[in-house]
Amino acid sequence: MFRALANSTTPVGGACRLLFVQVRNTTAAAAAKTNAPDTKKPDMVHLKRESKPRTKTVSIYRWNPEEPDKKPYLQDYNIDLNECGPMVLDALIKIKNEMDPSLAFRRSCREGICGSCSMNIDGRNTLACICKIDESSKPLKVYPLPHMYVVKDLVPDFTNFYMQYKTIEPYLKRKTEINIGDKQLFQSVEDRKKLDGMYECILCACCSTSCPSYWWNADKYLGPAVLMQAYKWIVDSRDEYTKERLEQFRDTFSLYRCHTIMNCTKACPKGLNPAKAIGELKALLANVATSPSKNSATVGPDYK
Repeated sequence: MFRALANSTTPVGGACRLLFVQVRNTTAAAAAKTNAPDTKKPDMVHLKRESKPRTKTVSIYRWNPEEPDKKPYLQDYNIDLNECGPMVLDALIKIKNEMDPSLAFRRSCREGICGSCSMNIDGRNTLACICKIDESSKPLKVYPLPHMYVVKDLVPDFTNFYMQYKTIEPYLKRKTEINIGDKQLFQSVEDRKKLDGMYECILCACCSTSCPSYWWNADKYLGPAVLMQAYKWIVDSRDEYTKERLEQFRDTFSLYRCHTIMNCTKACPKGLNPAKAIGELKALLANVATSPSKNSATVGPDYK
């Protein structure tokens, strides 16, 4: 259309020719401006290289069993948060890989699922992989879980914890004979919901090692984590040893050393409530609450 108007010799054609020239010039100017380098925009790569270091001091508990005469101490490491991931576990890995390969700690999934990297960070029991680094000027202090024997540095000894877990027989027990592998042991949706808030426990021991009762009686008191796991099997509709499981707590220590301090619920990195499970156990033993029914109509090989 513009070509036809530009070839016209009428006054209207001249006006249109002028309009076409203006549009073409405007378009060319806009294209040139777009392609021209913007001197006002910062070079992001260059800016990142020259960014101001964000130095963070990490104070870590150190103890080496091969040096028994040397007392435990805190060792400081300075790291640049610009060159480190956001979580405490990222800082520990950076220190071990780049500064001090002798540092010992546990870690595995890095997703808050395995519970391996449980430790005391700035006075709170939590998982290092999901604990964000505080960017304040205060030093980040990292200790092993409190009131447990230490293998080395940030590695606590879980032997007693796992032995206590073993005593509750944490597996499905049936009195009704079934052929293993023949059919699946089904469970109703309603009965399955009773396990919510307990099956998510990853046995990181953050709750148990935050409990003063467990500090004082770790040899006899089972602690919040193990007791919550015990209650989980008691309310599981597929398990048929409810009475026997309850009877093992009829003493003065294994369960009743709990004084409902609630540290366990506050410390749990998964947001669970071990104190509630312990309260339910006490109610069952005191006959305040009734034992959960094991409805044969909603559990078993023939239920579908």
